[in-house]
Amino acid sequence: MFRLRRFVLALSLLLAAALPARAETPSAADAAAFQKVIAAQVAAFQADQWEVAFSYAAPRIQAMFGNPERFQRMVLGGYEAVARPRVFKFDDATLIDERPAQLVFVIGPDGIPRRGVYFMERQSDGSWRIAGVLLKRAPDLAS
Repeated sequence: MFRLRRFVLALSLLLAAALPARAETPSAADAAAFQKVIAAQVAAFQADQWEVAFSYAAPRIQAMFGNPERFQRMVLGGYEAVARPRVFKFDDATLIDERPAQLVFVIGPDGIPRRGVYFMERQSDGSWRIAGVLLKRAPDLAS
């Protein structure tokens, strides 16, 4: 009987260890860190400091573009709303598909309101970098 209990306990512990950990909503400290990184990148965009802006991108993004000049072309070509915003507001930090994310509201230089998601990636030193951005035209806010 004692051996059976030990076996069941050991099996339970092994199964629990094998299951993926449930991701938690980002803490207030993480949300503040997300916002600090994002705000710093937006400030770098506005100051045309593309090397600085590029430094806030996660390593995978940096590898994808290779250098700040290519990154600049991509940002100005498809993400001008976050590079030159008229309005930029932070909403909630959350998880999307178990990925830490910061929600934003942006009005770009074209006057079009957009909702955005900044996916964040924790680095080995504990800092956060931007791992991707999605922008979608917001529903008409006047109606």
